[in-house]
Amino acid sequence: MKQISRRNFLQRSVAATAGSYLALSGSSHLVTRARGANDEVRIAVAGINSQGNGHVGRFQGLPGVRVVALCEPDKEILGKRLAEFKAKYEVGDDAIKGYADIRDVLDRKDIDAIVIAAPNHWHSLMTVWGCQAGKHVYVEKPVSHSIWEGRKMVEAARKYNRIVQAGTQHRSCPGVQEAARDIQSGKYGKVKWVHCSVLHSRQSIGKVTTPQPVAANIDYNLWAGPAPMSPVMRQSFHYDWHWQWNWGDGEMANWGIHYLDDVRHILGWNDVPTKMVAAGNRFAWDDNGQTPNVHFALMDYDGVPLVVDIRNLPDPKRKGGNSGAVYLGARGGNYIQCEAGSVRIARGGGWFHDNNGERVHQYKGDGGGAHAGNFIAAIRSGRRQDLAADVEMGHLGTVICHQANVAWRAGAEASVDEVRGAMKSHEDALNTLNDMLEQLDGNGVDPAKDHFVLGPQLTYDRKQERFVGANAEKANKFIKCSYREPFVVRDEV
Repeated sequence: MKQISRRNFLQRSVAATAGSYLALSGSSHLVTRARGANDEVRIAVAGINSQGNGHVGRFQGLPGVRVVALCEPDKEILGKRLAEFKAKYEVGDDAIKGYADIRDVLDRKDIDAIVIAAPNHWHSLMTVWGCQAGKHVYVEKPVSHSIWEGRKMVEAARKYNRIVQAGTQHRSCPGVQEAARDIQSGKYGKVKWVHCSVLHSRQSIGKVTTPQPVAANIDYNLWAGPAPMSPVMRQSFHYDWHWQWNWGDGEMANWGIHYLDDVRHILGWNDVPTKMVAAGNRFAWDDNGQTPNVHFALMDYDGVPLVVDIRNLPDPKRKGGNSGAVYLGARGGNYIQCEAGSVRIARGGGWFHDNNGERVHQYKGDGGGAHAGNFIAAIRSGRRQDLAADVEMGHLGTVICHQANVAWRAGAEASVDEVRGAMKSHEDALNTLNDMLEQLDGNGVDPAKDHFVLGPQLTYDRKQERFVGANAEKANKFIKCSYREPFVVRDEV
């Protein structure tokens, strides 16, 4: 791969129409050979504040794998992680290098793969650039920040023949895999409906009324990348971006993606729902967050109703308490109602219950501890078919999160009766609303004053990956992100 200077890269990327990393550097398809079982796989990790720091140790601990580069635009975090790495693994400066700019990492020919744990708005572009630079990619959930850019990630993986794993690690969980085999074989009869929930309690992120200064140790241009360099309106710079739309996708795509991807996996769905309506709001908190902390959607997948139920408030007057709500006997996971009973499964495993509510069979899980190893095994084999969570699986799982978010963002304030009317076609959706109302009452929320936001009924075209029909115009404005030069996901990847 012909190398270019950073200045030339920036100048030419603004002018390029294709805008791809390879187009700018004068290369075409870069297909490296599949690595043999004894070859060392050299890894770079981008985004190392929290989840990415876990990936550093996770990959470094795999046989025949070596982490050789860390990428982070916060030089304070970068320096700390480099020092920790050198001390823990007793290596010198030549063994591990630090970078602020992912493009400097991609310039290195000796790096085989990148692991992306940067904020959501970077996931797609880093993946596309990584594929174009000949790197394999492990990208954290949610794989994308919008439906459109998720498909571009799939296109890049296929065009450059790269191994791209989504960080939906439940795909590697033996309990989830066993449940999928049983349900898809018809062991419990036809699936009648599904309830998917995340019922954790969180805290308000606080409120500022004036833009906050970005610390001198953070390169805000590189942190923002494809997203706007908007004034920072939050107390904590890191992590709390999850709850602001420019950079995050709310709890729906933060935690909800795990269990929504489990739904697709367990039921063997090869696509996404086509009908949806959503309601909720950011209740009880007066803060700088924009995403709902109570959010539920009623969806339809070829006649199977799916209720997605996301709540981040405590439940002080009921058994959930400060840890969050309890609904259908659990604080989250999937409740899959079949003709012969129900499969109730979350991170770590679950059970099949007969129609009398008795436990019959246990699904023992580990949360997907083998997921990183599966990625490395697929790199060695050179077969994307060996991946537990190929990027297209990750894309489609993430699409359901985006559908629910779009269905809410396209909405307007509504009364409880209007929300009830929108959910009346499915008993579990009505039960969910009633349970939410009890929880909101325990938090001092009066929906007559603090209204729900109710979205319109939407129809989604799977082939076009767009909304169609009534209300499509309101929804499709959220299909694609805007981008900031030179950090652009192009039409042609």
